[in-house]
Amino acid sequence: MAVALVTGASSGIGAAVAIALADAGWDVMAAGRDEARLEEVADVSDRIATWTGDLTGSADCDELVADTVDEFGGLDCLVNSAGILLRADAAETSDDDWRDTMTINLDVPFYLSRAALPHLIEAEGNIVNISSYWGIQAGERATAYNTSKGALILLTKAMAKDHGREGVRVNVVCPGGVDTPMLAAGADEEEMDTEEFLEMVASFSPNGRIATPEDIAGLIVFVASDAARQVNGAVLTIDGGLTA
Repeated sequence: MAVALVTGASSGIGAAVAIALADAGWDVMAAGRDEARLEEVADVSDRIATWTGDLTGSADCDELVADTVDEFGGLDCLVNSAGILLRADAAETSDDDWRDTMTINLDVPFYLSRAALPHLIEAEGNIVNISSYWGIQAGERATAYNTSKGALILLTKAMAKDHGREGVRVNVVCPGGVDTPMLAAGADEEEMDTEEFLEMVASFSPNGRIATPEDIAGLIVFVASDAARQVNGAVLTIDGGLTA
């Protein structure tokens, strides 16, 4: 039996990852803020349990990891999928927006990883962080988001080096455009019709399409599995060639 904890699991990539892992035979703790949406995810498989709450403090993250271990008896994989995107350049970014972005996109993955590590060391498990191609090359008017996602890549590499000899793998997946509510919100930012906006985003990629959450989930299921046992400290782009 393998156990995974997935954050941001109420929608988008996180929900797709929780369902895909359950389909692959994992027991999954799906964590997020939206209880109703989490229940919809859990209805897909009896392998999925849910946890609803705020993860902005380290004590909350400790509690989530402990509750996952209590529920399933251990932990083999942590998927840090929760994230926020606030569109603003440096001059427009308020103190609160900067802090909120760093908390959700960087602090929470660190807190959860720290809490999970003793269990992952015991299980010789792994962590999969979800960054973005904007963590590799900056996007416009997203200073805090770019910074947080770039830092998450370095956090991944640091933990991979530090804990690889303890049997723990740590990798980061960097999607390009993905058809999620977060991406669709960009239509309002650009003052465009949603369908027109998504077509524009798709045109940036050499393969001319936007990824689905299931596309990203498929890669994460592989990276989390023993088939990827030699993949550690990797920055895995899944962007249709966008960063090529």
